[in-house]
Amino acid sequence: MAKSTLSFVCQNCGAAYNRWQGKCESCGEWNTLAEEDTTGSVPVSIRSKRRGRTFALESLTGKSNDAPRLSSGMTELDRVTGGGFVRGSVLLVGGDPGIGKSTLLTQATSMLARAGHRAVYISGEEAVAQVRLRAERLGLADAPVQLAAETSVEDIVSTLSEGAVPRLIVIDSIQTMWTDTVESAPGTVTQVRASAQALIRFAKKTGAAIILVGHVTKDGQIAGPRVVEHMVDAVLSFEGEGSQHFRILRAMKNRFGPTDEIGVFEMTGLGLREVSNPSELFLSERDLGSPGTAVFAGIEGTRPVLVELQALVAPTTLGTPRRAVVGWDPSRLSMVLAVLEAHCGVKLSGYDVYLNVAGGLRIQEPAADLAAAAALVSSLVNAPLPTDAVYFGEISLSGAVRPVAQTSARLKEAAKLGFGRAVLPESARGEVGGDSGLALNSIGGLTSLVAEIAARGSPRNTGGGNRDASREGAAEKNATPARFRRENS
Repeated sequence: MAKSTLSFVCQNCGAAYNRWQGKCESCGEWNTLAEEDTTGSVPVSIRSKRRGRTFALESLTGKSNDAPRLSSGMTELDRVTGGGFVRGSVLLVGGDPGIGKSTLLTQATSMLARAGHRAVYISGEEAVAQVRLRAERLGLADAPVQLAAETSVEDIVSTLSEGAVPRLIVIDSIQTMWTDTVESAPGTVTQVRASAQALIRFAKKTGAAIILVGHVTKDGQIAGPRVVEHMVDAVLSFEGEGSQHFRILRAMKNRFGPTDEIGVFEMTGLGLREVSNPSELFLSERDLGSPGTAVFAGIEGTRPVLVELQALVAPTTLGTPRRAVVGWDPSRLSMVLAVLEAHCGVKLSGYDVYLNVAGGLRIQEPAADLAAAAALVSSLVNAPLPTDAVYFGEISLSGAVRPVAQTSARLKEAAKLGFGRAVLPESARGEVGGDSGLALNSIGGLTSLVAEIAARGSPRNTGGGNRDASREGAAEKNATPARFRRENS
């Protein structure tokens, strides 16, 4: 037998070292090295004498049949995967604990089983009775889904190879699987990588679609070595706040479809309900007439989505003001604040700034710069924005408002939801015809928008006397562009 070889493997990135050290030099994480036995159970003499098998070679010419897709029966799930599950594909689904991953996959397997396909749900964390309790709560107990509670990859592959090939296999979760080919504890980098490789090999050989459930770290990233994400065909992230009933399914990687599509679900007592029009759901609890709120017309994949941005600007008592943001890139917020102060005369160095995307949606496109700037200035000068207006546009470092893609789709969605006006970049006005149905307010620079909002500002009635009134007056003065203050003086 081969001599046992011990090494220290990083549980975050998979890098191996000959000795233990506190910090991983590859990913920079601390206290992530664990001792593992990297020697396989097969002797070196047998591995060295194994002869390879011959395989057929094909030419470049010939017909390439498109991979047939299997619809899951859930429109939002099919949208994210690109139209359904591809035969022989392997998907990795990650999300916070309790976010609803098992609920989503239970509903998907039940719908496939009711459609006449063989669907198998293998749980390594729960017993069969616990999975049945969830199915009864969801009203899916009559679905002919085949259940099992097993963690051995060899036993799973041997069982699934008998009879008809399953169309969909769910492994919940990959961190609990183990294989005899390596001598490490389940959940380690070596075991996760070897178990995933064995399941991927079975999927490519038989044509069954496999969904692997992965744990996530405290930063929201899928736990385990990053090489597993490169091995699978698609990586899906199930996002959402625990206090919100909205759930977002986002494709981080997809070899057979787009990576910018999202699926929106609502968590109810009977499971996840698909949301066909997310804009109505995100704007259902909108507070009309409040300063610091602006409606952003965004694009998620091929679907326009309207969402409310909430901003709060309050005087700070700290030496360094706070900058907190939820649902948006913090670096984008810092850039917008710098542009407001450098080119628009808005002094925010003495104020705490808070920005929130309502509904738990995470915005990634830079078109939300204009809506965020409008909400910030509105909160600073206590000027409510028009309730029937939407905002979108990218702000450059020079203070100019740059155009964004799919302007017509954004305006069409806003008009369908009853909005009457839109604030958009001036250069994008030519892309929109006269049949948009909205009153268009095109701006070329951020200065004009700030001046328009500041002109409607009014002091807050805080009851603090002359001191608070002078502070509010200073806030309005700071919110007025420097060029206009020089002209008035």
